[in-house]
Amino acid sequence: MGASFITEGAIPYAVADPLRVLPACILGSMLAGALSMTFGCQLLAPHGGVFVIPLVGNWAGYLVAIAAGALLTACLVAGLKRFARPRTGLSQS
Repeated sequence: MGASFITEGAIPYAVADPLRVLPACILGSMLAGALSMTFGCQLLAPHGGVFVIPLVGNWAGYLVAIAAGALLTACLVAGLKRFARPRTGLSQS
């Protein structure tokens, strides 16, 4: 779903663990956006994911930006879920 820019697939993950998933998604999106601007990518369609690659100016840079953003998001989610355990209000007795 994400490859076609259907973002609703991420909602259950974000709702289940917003303090760890949302920052990872934000930082991954930020990296992808910054790289696509740096590479001078131009998308002639307002939306569409992999379906609009033929319409992208500098499509190779576009794919690199998407891959880098997705990789950063995945690494951050995995790291935050592993090392930043949520605290519960209950004491362990």
